[in-house]
Amino acid sequence: MADSATVQLSVVIVNYNVKYFLEQALRSVRKASEGLQVEVFVVDNNSVDDSVEMVRQTFPEVILIANTENLGFSKANNQAIRQANGKYVLLLNPDTVVEEDTFEKCLAFMEAHPQAGGLGVKMIDGSGKFLPESKRGFPTPFVAFCKTFGLARLFPKSKLFNRYHLGFLDKNENHPVDVLSGAFMWMRQSVLDKIGLLDEQFFMYGEDIDLSYRIKKAGHENYYLADTTIIHYKGESTKKGSLNYVKVFYNAMIIFAQKHFQGEGAALFVSMLKAAIYFRAAITLFNNLVRKMHLPLLEGLAIFSGLLFIKDFWATYHFKDPDYYNDNFLYFNAPLYTLIWLAGIYFTGAYQTTGQLRRLFRGIFIGTLLLAAVYGFLDLEYRSSRAVIVLGALWTLVATLSIRSLLHFIRFRNFKLGRPKTNNLIIVGTQEESKRVLGLLHQVQVFKNFIGTVAPIDTKDTAGYLSQLGQLDEVVRIYRIDEIIFCSKDIPSQEIIRWMSQLGPQLTYRIVPEESWSIIGSHSKNTSGELYTIDVQFNISDPLTRRNKRWLDVFFSLFLTFTFPIQLFLIKNPVGLLKNAMSCLSGKKSWVSYHPTESASLNLPRIKPGILTPLDGSAIRELTDEATVQRLNLLYAKDYGLYKDLEIIWKGYGKLGR
Repeated sequence: MADSATVQLSVVIVNYNVKYFLEQALRSVRKASEGLQVEVFVVDNNSVDDSVEMVRQTFPEVILIANTENLGFSKANNQAIRQANGKYVLLLNPDTVVEEDTFEKCLAFMEAHPQAGGLGVKMIDGSGKFLPESKRGFPTPFVAFCKTFGLARLFPKSKLFNRYHLGFLDKNENHPVDVLSGAFMWMRQSVLDKIGLLDEQFFMYGEDIDLSYRIKKAGHENYYLADTTIIHYKGESTKKGSLNYVKVFYNAMIIFAQKHFQGEGAALFVSMLKAAIYFRAAITLFNNLVRKMHLPLLEGLAIFSGLLFIKDFWATYHFKDPDYYNDNFLYFNAPLYTLIWLAGIYFTGAYQTTGQLRRLFRGIFIGTLLLAAVYGFLDLEYRSSRAVIVLGALWTLVATLSIRSLLHFIRFRNFKLGRPKTNNLIIVGTQEESKRVLGLLHQVQVFKNFIGTVAPIDTKDTAGYLSQLGQLDEVVRIYRIDEIIFCSKDIPSQEIIRWMSQLGPQLTYRIVPEESWSIIGSHSKNTSGELYTIDVQFNISDPLTRRNKRWLDVFFSLFLTFTFPIQLFLIKNPVGLLKNAMSCLSGKKSWVSYHPTESASLNLPRIKPGILTPLDGSAIRELTDEATVQRLNLLYAKDYGLYKDLEIIWKGYGKLGR
């Protein structure tokens, strides 16, 4: 740690459940700090992914502040800034990678520009694309209007319509700008002493705009520095496809407007921002609906239309009567059959992973079995021929396969549905690191078509390598590479970032930090990053698994409610059973969850508290030592399946009312 009297820079990183990205960020910060007097703070907002222990063990030089609740971005940053001793303060996101000379260049620029109060840098996302929020203007009413209603996107280079992202300024040149990005916000401590710290009204979003505004208002300049570039994976802290993002972001803009604008203009701006919340929320809802429902709607229409054709065909050629089926088939049978087949496809997860044909086949099969069961309970006037169900099942299979194959062809230009493309992979690093990466991929069962290794910069002996790093673009072109893994032990961040920017977003890039067992990457600024890690993989974290667990809670709660008179003879506490059923139905609880202890579930994926626990499904009849309970909880999360919950419910049925 640097002497407090000579600290040049205080780096502040606020972390929340992004352990692997934080590790990579801290390793890059460690390299960028060499030769400088730097102190590093990590403020953890009550993460449950073991981030705190990782920082303590791997980065003992870091000043760690471990909060017991999520205080938000502003409060957490202020905690560290109040302890900072540096001449400059850098607010840095945990999902970033800085170049080895980033700090040196920023320090030199600020020293050469005494009027500068704040500094931001050029940022790219995990696919190598430039992030326009690297340089921004203040959100005046007109600027906000252009951004909200898409004029900025329609005219990205316009000085009139795109002042939010300053699209008219060259991204490769240094410029004075209005707003710094909170992902990398370099400021003079003396300026912060004058204008104050981050406004804690802002929980997340908007605090960087507010602080930038106050820097300018105090007579200082904010600058965009294009001489150095950082990676900002961004999706790790920003889920832009969610309604919550729309609400939080625009509410932050409302706080900013109410704070800094006066009179009728402020009222108009706030009203416009409130309208923007509803407008953007509607757009988000529509986009999410289209993204999630376009395939079920297409397949539902195809199944429904096919059933009508089958009905006419079977009536004409089997019963010799085109009017054999009455109108009930159109208004009742066909919609019911379609919904049941779609439900079968949905619950087997075939809409989550559209290329897994086994799930599709299983879903149609389950739907057909359910239809066969339902058929026997229908009144005679609502029963169609069983042959229509069999032919409908065959048509459903053909239709869904055809639609998915067509959509797959439009996207990938091949018909290899169900056979995911094996990416051509190269590793950039030494042979030693390359072997380590391949071993890691093997352990996590990620299979790639490994083409070879590209030698790092300082390698003289190229035997066994595809080429030197300088010929990476030729290797990518000749071998049609899809994915590159950079070994940061052997390749400077500056070179990694340069090649990502040069090769562009058509490739997938990942980085394996030195001595780390995780390979990190992200191909979109709007989605979570992807990583390969040999840490324990929990089945209960899978979105499909969580969804099915929720449906089990709902259906079982309804079952217990409708059969309550019978449960009076089976459950010890019937009143408690009803209360628990309502809690599980509303989503406050789950029928099965971890056994509560002081430390057993700290590093496990979060789930709702439960009525029953793995202890109720084991041979153990009494609470045992902490280690045994931890083990049961761990195995429950790791090997989770619906059968686990059903087994525990069966064994602990009499305790459902507790």
